[in-house]
Amino acid sequence: MFGVAELDNVGKVIRLSEKPKEPRSNLAMVGIYLFTPLIHRATKQIRPSWRNELEITDAIQWLLENEQSIDSETIRGWWLDTGKKEDLLVANRIILEESCERNVRDNVDINSQIIGKVDIAEEAKVVNSIIHGPVRIAAGCDIDNSDIGPFTSIGDDTKIDSSSIENSIILDKCRIISSHLKDSVIGKNCEVIGKSHFKEKIRLFIGSYSKIEL
Repeated sequence: MFGVAELDNVGKVIRLSEKPKEPRSNLAMVGIYLFTPLIHRATKQIRPSWRNELEITDAIQWLLENEQSIDSETIRGWWLDTGKKEDLLVANRIILEESCERNVRDNVDINSQIIGKVDIAEEAKVVNSIIHGPVRIAAGCDIDNSDIGPFTSIGDDTKIDSSSIENSIILDKCRIISSHLKDSVIGKNCEVIGKSHFKEKIRLFIGSYSKIEL
């Protein structure tokens, strides 16, 4: 399922292979790389793999074969392949559980209720809403007449009005109006606009600059 790395006894990479049918080690590559500009030269030298794709592992292998040193770091904690919506939501849930702390300022009005670990940035505003932690609300957000959480992360400058959201990731500069979301990932600069009578919770996975009318 993964790219596989072979290391020497000091952690230097000696060989890589992308999703091999017979892996030569039990070390999966997690997909985080730091390169010098030499990687551009490497990518021009490789050819498509048996999957008919240019593989980053082949580019790194080219560097190795041309006497470039590749260091590695072995991750011994949990790791998720965040290539799917479900994996992103699991990662968000774990991060909120492990690191979210209660941080509520005077930008929450008296008609709102904050429950549990809720981190609200100083520049955000919460009016007539219920927030169930763990939840993170970033700077510039405007939460009005809504029910948020648990396990929801909301990016900068997002407006949520007359809506409910749970177990979701909402990125920057979104507008969620009269909508009810769960298990959703919403890209940057998106609009999700519902009708006031539409109360059913839905699941969305949409890219940046999308507009959904319910």
